[in-house]
Amino acid sequence: MRFLTLNIGASKAMLAEYALNGKRSLTLTAYGSGDLSAIDVNDPAALSVALPTVLHEILRNTGIKPAPLVVSLSGQMVFPRFAKFPAVGDQAKLDQLVSYEIEQNVPFPIDEIVSDCQFLGTTPEGEKAALIVAAKLEGVRAVTDAARSAGLKPVVVDVSPMAVCNALRFSDPALSGCVVLLDIGAKTTNLVILENEKIYNRSIPVAGNAITKEIAQSFGCSLEEAEQLKIERGYVSLGGVTEDEDEVTDRVSKIIRNVLTRLHVEVSRSINFYRSQQGGSAPSRLFLTGGSVQIPQLDEFFTESLQASVEYLNPFAHVAVGGKVDAAALERDAFTLAESVGLALRQTDLATIKINLMPPELVEQARTIRRIPFLAVGAATFLAALGAAWFAEVHATDVAKAQLDCVMARNDRLDSLAKKLKAGQDAVQAECDACDEFQRLMWQRSVALLRVRAVRESLIPGMWIVSWMPLASKDGKTAPEGARVTIRGWRDVMSKAEKDWAARNGGKRSTAATIVEASLKGRQVFDPEAVKIVSQKDLKESLVEFTMQVGFSAAPSVGADNAGRKGKAAAK
Repeated sequence: MRFLTLNIGASKAMLAEYALNGKRSLTLTAYGSGDLSAIDVNDPAALSVALPTVLHEILRNTGIKPAPLVVSLSGQMVFPRFAKFPAVGDQAKLDQLVSYEIEQNVPFPIDEIVSDCQFLGTTPEGEKAALIVAAKLEGVRAVTDAARSAGLKPVVVDVSPMAVCNALRFSDPALSGCVVLLDIGAKTTNLVILENEKIYNRSIPVAGNAITKEIAQSFGCSLEEAEQLKIERGYVSLGGVTEDEDEVTDRVSKIIRNVLTRLHVEVSRSINFYRSQQGGSAPSRLFLTGGSVQIPQLDEFFTESLQASVEYLNPFAHVAVGGKVDAAALERDAFTLAESVGLALRQTDLATIKINLMPPELVEQARTIRRIPFLAVGAATFLAALGAAWFAEVHATDVAKAQLDCVMARNDRLDSLAKKLKAGQDAVQAECDACDEFQRLMWQRSVALLRVRAVRESLIPGMWIVSWMPLASKDGKTAPEGARVTIRGWRDVMSKAEKDWAARNGGKRSTAATIVEASLKGRQVFDPEAVKIVSQKDLKESLVEFTMQVGFSAAPSVGADNAGRKGKAAAK
């Protein structure tokens, strides 16, 4: 079996071809890369334009033929989350909990994302540990559509950090304890922490390009010249008072150390967060991979700074290499192919993490293709029955044709009337929209004063407003959707008001704050469902303070009134 893998980094796309013998024997037969440094790979529009051309170029240069494709999304394009769920027996309830978790933590509407969940095992507390990954559907389609336009057939959409995790676990089957994996690329560093059933992932915006930019700024040269300096003369200075005899090399090494120190700070912060939030252990091993880990003495730097055993990930420890692959080039590129090996494992039964973010339409298309043999048998049976009934249907067809002509003529007349009706409805709707906009503007001119006055009129004499804090809208751009209003009042006045209220209501008791709350719920400018008391405290023996949260009601709509009148007319 032959298949392809595609991983898209910040500056290049890597396409590789593998052969699978049986279910577990992988062989790398060819690979190649294309330049994407001129675009932002996290921009779906830019990626959908540039990627097809790059893929065609790689296929042409390497001689790789189109085949089923396993593709990965970069860590910046996805929203990973490790979650724990109660061990409910009903799978439907568990699926509901997962859906709720996605809705609460992914900052996009549910119909604009594609997501997948994998349960990893049971925690010591008896909960189900799960990895949830989501991505914007627009970004996923940009990748899959570009691959399809190049003649490739996506079958799995994985994510970069999880693919590298699969490569690590495949290269070291005896992996145990708390392990950190750093995939240092061009623009970002993917950090993954693995420990038993736990997975923690974070994308850190400090990587190879940050070093190049610092060198360019320090030497006043172009980015291309700085990149050449980094490659030819760069290494990680191990600190102390030692200096390199070559001044340029010494400066470059110290710049590299300064940038990596920033990366070390972020790595340490992530480890501390993981340990405090997920109850994890201190890592004992660190694995390095990615295009930027070839800087000399990088492993010694992290050994010194993290006090852990540091190793370079060898993705080809258990993967064969075909005779047509350039061994010297592979030795240079091995660090950038770890993700590719992890993707290749998805076509075997050796992958431990199996996330698939395929767009729904491609999933349905794959199901349809699998149903084709059964559909063919059904179609043959249907055609045989149709042929047997054909002779009996000839006369009935003539009769039906005459009836159809009559129906079509009537349908044409109805279509003409429907178009006129639609034109009238559109005109009415346009007028309603214009009135709505005018009414909204008039509402905005006075609504702030109306809201403050409504609160003042709801207060018991002896109360006053202390502060009014608008609540930001959900999108952060439109007008506030509510406010927090802090109110103070004299205790004796409020006590008297509570007694008077009880006397008027058959002895029932209510606090002064609750009386104000009830009054606000009856005000037209507030949403009664969004009015509530959020806090109350005594400031002094004679003074009480409480805070109300109020939600603003929507501006009145002429269109809504018009629709209501239409409904009443129809009911009559």
